[in-house]
Amino acid sequence: PMLATGGSAVMAIDALKKRGATKIKLITLVSAPIGVETVQKAHPDVDVYTAGLDEGLNEHGYIVPGLGDAGDRLFGTH
Repeated sequence: PMLATGGSAVMAIDALKKRGATKIKLITLVSAPIGVETVQKAHPDVDVYTAGLDEGLNEHGYIVPGLGDAGDRLFGTH
């Protein structure tokens, strides 16, 4: 749902392509500009759709103003 640095998305797209996927679209709720740039640089053939483009990342790699770490919020971990 979130695209921060783009590293996980690039790895996921790599895995899909290795399995033969050819028409891939990435849909996110919130993105940081660097994440979109990273995905577009690694996979220019993949369309990226996002509901919200936030300012950037903080020193922890969280999208700001963003949601913080959504996984931590959902599962109560830190």
